Amino acid sequence: MRTITEHVVNAANDRLALVVLDEPGAGGANHHYRVTGDPDSGVAVDIQFQNGPINEVGVNGLTHEVLLAIVADRLRAFQAGPFSCRENALALTKIEEAQHWLHSRTRARMARGVEGRHKV
Repeated sequence: MRTITEHVVNAANDRLALVVLDEPGAGGANHHYRVTGDPDSGVAVDIQFQNGPINEVGVNGLTHEVLLAIVADRLRAFQAGPFSCRENALALTKIEEAQHWLHSRTRARMARGVEGRHKV
């Protein structure tokens, strides 16, 4: 088990523990994370990422694109409400850029016929 602390910046994040629960897979990345809060908070979330090529193992977890879409949606809502600010706009721009490059990678893999497989 490995602990991640790069999210810690304020009292809300200080109270959230983030740990990696598995060993890296074939691609070098981990797949199972857990976020927990103070015992009274009720926060306990497991995040399971896709583990293995979809064409070989089926859909068995979340993708980066799904998590980025959630964060982008929240930032767009903040930008449309009373908490609009430059920092949220910049963060949203970078998330949208990340989405663009992940989609670009997927489209290129589809064009090469290797999407959903352990192939370059």
